[in-house]
Amino acid sequence: MGHHLGSKNSIIPLIDRLNKNPIGLVDSDKLRQILTLLFSEEEALVASKFPLEEATIEELVKKTGFAKERLLPLLDNMAEKGLVMDLPYADTTYYMLMPGLIGFFELTFMKKRTDLPLPELARLMTEYLFEDNTQGQAQEFFGSKTSLTRSLVYDDAVPASSEVSNYEDARQIIATAGYGAVGMCYCRHKKEHLGETCAKHAPVDGTCISLGAAAKFMVRRGFAVEKSTEELLAILDRARELNLTHITDNVRQKPSFVCNCCSCCCELMAGVKAGFSDGVAKTTFLAAVDLDKCNDCGLCFSACNVDAISSAASQAGSHAVIDIVPCLGCGACVPACTRGAISLIERAQRPVPPEKRKDMFVAILKEKGRLKPYLVSGTQKRVRRLLARKKPEVDV
Repeated sequence: MGHHLGSKNSIIPLIDRLNKNPIGLVDSDKLRQILTLLFSEEEALVASKFPLEEATIEELVKKTGFAKERLLPLLDNMAEKGLVMDLPYADTTYYMLMPGLIGFFELTFMKKRTDLPLPELARLMTEYLFEDNTQGQAQEFFGSKTSLTRSLVYDDAVPASSEVSNYEDARQIIATAGYGAVGMCYCRHKKEHLGETCAKHAPVDGTCISLGAAAKFMVRRGFAVEKSTEELLAILDRARELNLTHITDNVRQKPSFVCNCCSCCCELMAGVKAGFSDGVAKTTFLAAVDLDKCNDCGLCFSACNVDAISSAASQAGSHAVIDIVPCLGCGACVPACTRGAISLIERAQRPVPPEKRKDMFVAILKEKGRLKPYLVSGTQKRVRRLLARKKPEVDV
């Protein structure tokens, strides 16, 4: 287990390194407590020396000054904890420091663990994420024009006159991923350690889907279990029965996960409800109410995971009304209505996600005014290295 660091020599350089990522971690006393519990002093030192790109053991020996024999078991333990991703490729293993969010915060609660004080971490992480929405971590995560995540639409709720691109369809994303796994829901597991349970009775285990290279790492390190495409699609069907919202990376190519999110536990949904209405990118669609069919029964209120539906009175009587500002257009409310009063309609402007992860990261860094330092310290060097030799393509 990590322990409280005796000096600032390990923890502050670690925070500085983590803040070179597109989504950084805003420094605070709570963050320092979290990092101290997750990282031993040696691990914090090693992590602070990581480059922005993947690195071999030989490169990390040079960066850290640690002997290979000392560094390898450290890296192995960090990979077991989800602090570092290890990526075997041909005859070489590449290592990459995980970001905090989306990264080792989530992985901390994606295993049944006895090596960490999970109740304490659950409290600290929850308080840290939303203790200061205007200047704190919520602003860092949700405040950019370009979102890190996006909603996916229920394909069976799409109007017959509309076309859905493959990147908008959770089934297509899973079917074409090539490899997938399922693990524990970070949000619901963390809530358990706060003494809370999901109001929609969504399971803690078996709803979070990881894909591609990220899934292979998670299976190898015990964070997830490999599943067939058919099994993953069945998980998707079960999520829809519970009116959960599908969330993925805000990219068109090679999304690395599909989460199935509820209104009561999911921190992404909490961010939207806290006022970051564009904190999760929306689908092409909006929910709409047929006043002639609606009897204001309220079933759609609880089905919506961002509280975008409420009751209103008009000449037609009391009925449901959609707040189009937070509405994700996910379609979770559509099957909840037994009278067929809710449907999806197309937005006036079709949102198009960034094509690749690097495009998304560049956009976020540019919006935060941090692009130039990032290019100098990481991307340009990585391009030179990629031209010099083959490396694994990391989709995390």
